[in-house]
Amino acid sequence: MTGIRKSTISDLYNEMAERISFDQLDRICEALDCTLPELLEYIPNPQSRTGENLILEEHGNRRKKPS
Repeated sequence: MTGIRKSTISDLYNEMAERISFDQLDRICEALDCTLPELLEYIPNPQSRTGENLILEEHGNRRKKPS
């Protein structure tokens, strides 16, 4: 119905997916006739990654901000 691979839908359903595209979110919401807040729940990361704990990404490598 969405054109999204069954394995991708399965990974999303089983909370195994690491990422999802905006296009996929749009297709799922359209197919289920729902809104994004009805589809997703925001659960904050237990470790802060902003402010003093900022993680900079440089060429795909993550490292802590230099002091």
